[in-house]
Amino acid sequence: MSHPPRGTAVVTGASSGIGEASARALAAAGFLVVVAARRLDRLEALAAEIDGRAVALDVTDDASVAALADAVRDLPSLDCVVHCAGGALGLDPVADADVEQWRSMYDTNVLGVVRVTQALLPRLRVSGRGHVIVLGSIAGSEVYPGGGGYVAAKHAARATVETLRWELHADGVRVSEVAPGMVHTPEFSLVRFGGDAERAAAVYEGARPIHAEDVAEVVAFVATRPPNVDIDRVVVKPVGQANGHVVHRPDR
Repeated sequence: MSHPPRGTAVVTGASSGIGEASARALAAAGFLVVVAARRLDRLEALAAEIDGRAVALDVTDDASVAALADAVRDLPSLDCVVHCAGGALGLDPVADADVEQWRSMYDTNVLGVVRVTQALLPRLRVSGRGHVIVLGSIAGSEVYPGGGGYVAAKHAARATVETLRWELHADGVRVSEVAPGMVHTPEFSLVRFGGDAERAAAVYEGARPIHAEDVAEVVAFVATRPPNVDIDRVVVKPVGQANGHVVHRPDR
């Protein structure tokens, strides 16, 4: 496996959705891509397709994150990490919220970013073109009814990104956030509603959302700017979405 001119990228949450699409987009842009997530069977199929490498990863587990760092130690360089692991659970008002769901969302969306960044940062610092890209959300800059736990986690993720940018700018490590609005992926809403397919489908009913490939195209654009250029934050939404809870639904 040759080392491509763009360098090497690690994509977490790469077994489905935006993570999977981002891995494909980065490979097409010339990166050697290490795809990382919990479902190794899916990763191995994707890695074979894009001539990459698959590594099992649970971003909430310290030992798993350390194993990821060990698994990429033999690569000539590590130039980019794209944090796509995350997700939402529930849509209850704060008064009725499941605290364990909040804890899980924070652990995945925020502490997962921290763990993986800490583990890979030494390699990113010496790369000369190191780049941390976090898949955030418009929920990181606004609120919506029932979104309290996810909104809180994504606000924290955005704060982490902005803090990292302060801490790493003098080291030549770029830090970016890509913040989507309504994205139709097979699993996001299904997971949010505990496998309730009818409730998950209702989220997109009549709307015209964007798709994982649309976001992945933005991720690849951000990752392929010259090393002296940092795209701080990109918000990407459907044309018909005004904000987190106001969506035009012309097909309903």
